[in-house]
Amino acid sequence: MTAPQDLQEASDLPLRGYRVLEMCHTVMGPSCTMVLADLGADVVKVEPIEGERTRRNVGFGSGFFPVFNRNKRSIAIDLKSEEGIAVLHKLVEGADVLVENFAFGAMERLGLGYEALAKINPRLIYCALKGFLAGPYEKRPALDEVVQYMGGLAYMTGPSGRPLRAGSSVVDIMGGMFGLVGILTALLERKETGRGQLIKSGLFEATAFLVAQHMGSHTVMGRHPPPMPEKSSSWAIYEAFPTADGKQVFVAITSDNHWRRFCQGFGKEELLSDPNLKTNEQRAVARERLAPIVAEIVARHTLDDISAKLAELEIPFGPLNRPGDLFDDPHLNTGGRMLETQFFNGRRAKLPGLPMDMSEHRLGIRRQPPKAGEHTVEILTEAGYSRSAIDALIARDIVKTV
Repeated sequence: MTAPQDLQEASDLPLRGYRVLEMCHTVMGPSCTMVLADLGADVVKVEPIEGERTRRNVGFGSGFFPVFNRNKRSIAIDLKSEEGIAVLHKLVEGADVLVENFAFGAMERLGLGYEALAKINPRLIYCALKGFLAGPYEKRPALDEVVQYMGGLAYMTGPSGRPLRAGSSVVDIMGGMFGLVGILTALLERKETGRGQLIKSGLFEATAFLVAQHMGSHTVMGRHPPPMPEKSSSWAIYEAFPTADGKQVFVAITSDNHWRRFCQGFGKEELLSDPNLKTNEQRAVARERLAPIVAEIVARHTLDDISAKLAELEIPFGPLNRPGDLFDDPHLNTGGRMLETQFFNGRRAKLPGLPMDMSEHRLGIRRQPPKAGEHTVEILTEAGYSRSAIDALIARDIVKTV
């Protein structure tokens, strides 16, 4: 693996020229601003003097910072001091967007709420990423897992009596993406009005949006839908099966064409003439009969062999992978979509870029995840501070550099 390097300049990217101030931590905020950064915005990560706390995470969250903070610059400011607040105000003057995911009321207590900053810069688009939107719960602290329980997602993910959070920070990322949608929309609207606005996105509301499909099922069925491990499938074959080499493959036979090709491809033509298996609905009812037949076929093949056969037959399938299996996935690595990222412990890894292609742009890494305060001097210089003024701020621990 070669050493990480910047892949391109922002000069030809869609959001070039926009300045974003990020006052965020963990996943919800940093994932939102990372997309803006990947698309060419100059994202300035405003960190406390000691650095964003996610930098020091262990265990489950140990990869959060390098994953969600590429293509950003970092400035470290003591916002508990009046001088630090003044520095932030100066940065706001030249910003297009500010994104924050502090606890309810925290920014207002610092004098950094939307109303205060809009007086400094009326064109500022201010995105507040919170646990809850306005309502009875808005002052509550919230986390991804908390709202997964509140919003029915944990109930739907685990078996009965064993609620389980999803295996990724799906709500944090979903909430961040709706904040992103609001920011991009507000930037378009500002071209007509000349004014910024306040955008809010909530974790709880994002969870409710995710489970709306199950709310719809509840409406149709007149009862709570069963959790996903116990769901009554709309298809006969829609599950994982063990292979001959001790692995697993998920097979989905969800159409008449899938069924016909499977039966012909594996020598089960007699099933095609069975009048009780003509329609998808009939096959779904006959699942207990059909699943063992498919299981026996899959069990005779290695994962590689069954995968090749199912691909040939154009039947949806997927091997059971672990996250570490994706680093060298040939499809993910096509076209430079995996971005080589530097971790602070000296390790490097290829991580997924944005899950989209743009015909006019190549989206890659321009900057590796920054050290806390790595760009303090250059950001303050751009804001109009003299070198002596910057040195004075550093000497009084109002800002930090590395």
